[in-house]
Amino acid sequence: MARTRAADHDQRRFTILMHAAEQFAKHGYDRASQAMIAKAAGVSKTLAYHYWPDKEAMLFEVLEHHLRRLVDIARIAPNLDMAPREQLESFARMLLEAYQDADAVHRVQIACLSLLSPERQATLKAMEREMVQAAAGIIAELHPGTPEALLKPLTMSFFAMLNWHYLWHREGAALSREDYATVVAAMIASGTPGVTEAFRGRLKPRVRLPEDAR
Repeated sequence: MARTRAADHDQRRFTILMHAAEQFAKHGYDRASQAMIAKAAGVSKTLAYHYWPDKEAMLFEVLEHHLRRLVDIARIAPNLDMAPREQLESFARMLLEAYQDADAVHRVQIACLSLLSPERQATLKAMEREMVQAAAGIIAELHPGTPEALLKPLTMSFFAMLNWHYLWHREGAALSREDYATVVAAMIASGTPGVTEAFRGRLKPRVRLPEDAR
């Protein structure tokens, strides 16, 4: 008879992953062992090894779980039945909500993604690119005349303002997460025309190399 999976399997696995993120963020990936993670999560080391054969597999799942949630948001935002300006603000708000209580995972994503195998990095970076493309599409629709050379810097600025929010924001502050989403969207929406004007006539067309077509 096949072994029945425990009813709390998914929740237990998620709990261990969150403790793994905290240990990676606190001690660094190299110094945080699976034994330390198991102890912090209140489970046996045997159980941790049952779920993940090694620490890299655990790190990958921590980041994949986090990014999958963000990609889901990236797929929703451009399809909302609203104007691009409101889509951008909704995107920012949903991302900040997803970042809430995920500071450790966020730090791990920034510091540890490059420690994974090339194959695993490629999987996660593809997810990050999907998020960037979704935001770039909204910004391009909001301001159709934005030069291609400026679209990526503007999009990455959008994410930078959101991604570093956890360093200074404190819950209960005068400016809520929802308020800050409005700030970020307004800066991109209102500032893009000014940026485009500042670079008018200064941007050279990109020379596409043969490898660009690959």
